[in-house]
Amino acid sequence: MESNELIIGLLSFLFTVLIMSYLIGDSPAFRLAVHAFVGVAAGYVTATVFRQVVVDKLFLPLLVGSPLDRVLMLFPLTLSILLLAKLSPALEWLGRPVVAFLVGVGTATAVAGAVLGTLFPQIQASSAMFGQSAGGILSGAFILFGTVTTIAYFQFTVGKSSAGRRGRVITLLAWIGQVFIAIALGAIFAGVLAAALTAFVDRIQSIVLFLDSLLR
Repeated sequence: MESNELIIGLLSFLFTVLIMSYLIGDSPAFRLAVHAFVGVAAGYVTATVFRQVVVDKLFLPLLVGSPLDRVLMLFPLTLSILLLAKLSPALEWLGRPVVAFLVGVGTATAVAGAVLGTLFPQIQASSAMFGQSAGGILSGAFILFGTVTTIAYFQFTVGKSSAGRRGRVITLLAWIGQVFIAIALGAIFAGVLAAALTAFVDRIQSIVLFLDSLLR
């Protein structure tokens, strides 16, 4: 075994043991592993963002780009400088429009993605099933019913004369929607648990293979 493979294997084995020490309770060993993971992840993300966004998308177009590219880069450069003003309490007001712009764009992107990427395809898939066999019609009706009741669960508008309470129909639909939400969250949790168990088995297998290579 080469020296770099030995070092990587030892570090992998060490941090696996440190993480698994949480099974017997919180300990300095577990916190050390978590701090190392967070630090490495933060450093990797920072280096990646700086290289692929700041350097490739901002500095390079300003330095070697066409005149049009340089003019277009003035807008994100100005926003970046104003955002850095948030570091100073006296100048933090300069960054408020930038934060508002980022929040607005992020919210619009999330809403558009949810509507165009989830809701509309769900409606289209449900409506397409109605043109198929009896089983397809039943499946489409069930999916449509689950979608409507789930949306009804998030309906909190009440009338002026309802004393802040939902009507009976909306209450019933919301309760059924809550059942669908619980089933969906249960399925998601089962998938996450299965993925975690797969990663755990893979980690144990790698440790066994590493120890076996050391004993040979």
